Amino acid sequence: MRKTIKILFLLACWTLSLPVSSAAKAGSISFIRDAEIENIIALYSKPVFEAAGLAADNVEIYLVNDSRLNAFVAGGQKLFIHTGLLQRARTPEQVIGVIAHESGHIAGGHLSRIRQKMKGVPAESIIGFILGGAAAMAGEAGAGAAIMFGGQEAAQRSLLSYSRMEEGSADQAAIKYLDDIGISSRGLLEFFEILKRDEVTKTSEQNPYIRSHPLTGERVNAIRAHVEASPYKDRKLGKEYRDMHNRMRAKLDAFLLSPAHTLRLYPVGDNSIPARYARAGAYHKDGRLEQAIMEVDSLIAEMPDDPYFHELKGQIYFENGQLDDAVISYEKAVELKPNTPLLLLGLGRSYLEQNDPAKLNQAIEMLERTVHNDKEYAFAWRQLGIAYGKAERMAESSLALAEEAFLQRRYKDSQFLANRAEQGLKVGSREWLQAQDIRLTSERLLKKK
Repeated sequence: MRKTIKILFLLACWTLSLPVSSAAKAGSISFIRDAEIENIIALYSKPVFEAAGLAADNVEIYLVNDSRLNAFVAGGQKLFIHTGLLQRARTPEQVIGVIAHESGHIAGGHLSRIRQKMKGVPAESIIGFILGGAAAMAGEAGAGAAIMFGGQEAAQRSLLSYSRMEEGSADQAAIKYLDDIGISSRGLLEFFEILKRDEVTKTSEQNPYIRSHPLTGERVNAIRAHVEASPYKDRKLGKEYRDMHNRMRAKLDAFLLSPAHTLRLYPVGDNSIPARYARAGAYHKDGRLEQAIMEVDSLIAEMPDDPYFHELKGQIYFENGQLDDAVISYEKAVELKPNTPLLLLGLGRSYLEQNDPAKLNQAIEMLERTVHNDKEYAFAWRQLGIAYGKAERMAESSLALAEEAFLQRRYKDSQFLANRAEQGLKVGSREWLQAQDIRLTSERLLKKK
């Protein structure tokens, strides 16, 4: 039986917008996907999850495109981190501290009955619901019930708010996990101090993290006392972690802030790697191709084996229609990091957009590798469906498009496309069984509506 699959209507690289559902449009939401940032957050999270007794592969992490400083757990083991938190956090320890605290909520079972009902609700619907009613429109029963409590703030209170006891318990769990992995709790303390500075009187203006995670002086004092007594109080992660963190912040700033704002934060004359990285993104966003390439070339000259610099160069060329140059850069990125879905996708799309029959099989190979490594990536399935169609492999095209439709919960379309794929595939083959699975599961889900 086909399992229920999480839905990701995301940004394919940094700026590539994908189709979104009505729920997403209603809430004006999006998620961010970026190979480098995903790798960094996974690196931060894995030891914390293991210390908490959580299987890292079972915790789904979503990067929410929202400038507010926030993070929360909802729908079972789904951790949502706002880009605003990553941009505001000055050290990797601050982000790791937040992840440890949220892991404490998961491991402690601090999910109410209503939150438990949202276990089967896709991430997009949860976010849309929290932003204001989108999940109810999408037909999610658990979410719809909480909407009746009185709108957005009531929804947040009912789904995400924790008691002082639960918050204290999560704090204690967090500092234990951090001690277990030898990381100072000072980052968590610093994060709380940032929140205290942001705290305001009116609830409607209050930082959403404070609203859902009541912050008290007692909690801050307890963390501070632990930090002072801890043998790890002054321990900092290595320079490589700080370099990664600063690059992540620079990348997010470049593609989420205006070019003028980014260039004020990272002025010409600052020749650090994060500054050049940010300026390359800002120049690209501002349509200044020559300057963008000059900045990224300076980075590649200094660190020729960094796949993400080659990825950025490939993206800049791709989005400026210089496909031959994009292919060269993406090929180098994939050579350096071969099984990364977003890099494979970038190369596959570059081959595909060249409209060269000689490159079509290469495009298909890259896109097949993409979905092999990330089976839940709807946009990649669509690109594979297009590539199969261009190669006149129509049954396989229908199958790939059925996967896309299923992931987007367009069950009538997935049922139709899977049925069409079945007719053209060899009975009993892996692809035929895949198509049959999609069709039968789609039929079952349609009957539930």
